[in-house]
Amino acid sequence: MSVVMARLRVLEAPPSRLAIWARRIAVFSLAVAALAVIIEQADLLEVVPVLVTFGAALALSVLAILLALASFVVLWNNGGPGFAQAITAVLIGVGLLAYPGYLAYVGYGLPPITDITTDAVDPPRFEVVARLRPPNSSLYPGLSTAQLQKETWPDIEPLLVSVSPRAAYDGVLAVITKRKWRVVDAQAPFSNRDGHIEAIARTPIMGFRDDVVVRIRPTRDGAKIDIRSASRFGARDFGANAARVLALLDDIDDAATPERPEREERPKLAPKAFAKPGQGGKR
Repeated sequence: MSVVMARLRVLEAPPSRLAIWARRIAVFSLAVAALAVIIEQADLLEVVPVLVTFGAALALSVLAILLALASFVVLWNNGGPGFAQAITAVLIGVGLLAYPGYLAYVGYGLPPITDITTDAVDPPRFEVVARLRPPNSSLYPGLSTAQLQKETWPDIEPLLVSVSPRAAYDGVLAVITKRKWRVVDAQAPFSNRDGHIEAIARTPIMGFRDDVVVRIRPTRDGAKIDIRSASRFGARDFGANAARVLALLDDIDDAATPERPEREERPKLAPKAFAKPGQGGKR
């Protein structure tokens, strides 16, 4: 009889307050993170307030996990309901922290580069988009960055195509349009003038703006295509710009030479010196 009464008291007892607050904070952190993403995707605020908001969401998720773990200890010692609320808090918190944690892991293994180009000696220049970038961020960082890039992504190099410069330009513009990047400047090659395309790419999750410029330079046998992709903010890009350049090189090569037989596929991202093959982040 006493056992039955004890079980009834346990069932009638309210859930652990720690577990309840852990779940509330976890749900709130998820809402704050979603708000940060919506604000950035809609261009409602600059990137700094967005990062602060998203950072607050991550901090809240950590707090929710800690409260949930504390509630587990209390429930283990004293019994009572609340395990479901605590588990929910842990799942939400871990789910929110998982992708930023993965990016931190990738970023630890990659060099601090946010500006990738196929031609470090004479990189394509940002012109129209330079007005949208922070001051002094449109200049290429220099040969030290070029050396780190070469060691990490040796496959990033100019693309030579055996089609006319105008055909190469049309192919590049078609690829960029298909990717739904916002083209801010496009100048077709003419006589001895290089072709030039500037576009703004958005990262798939947070929607951060990265800037891309493609240069089409006439050669004796066709055209030379150089690409530059640079983040607007931050000291690391988690390999996103390198992955973008490599993918763009492959797509442009396919568009410029559709009649060519099957070729060996270019590695999508093959960092040698700092990370395992295939690592690259999506912010």
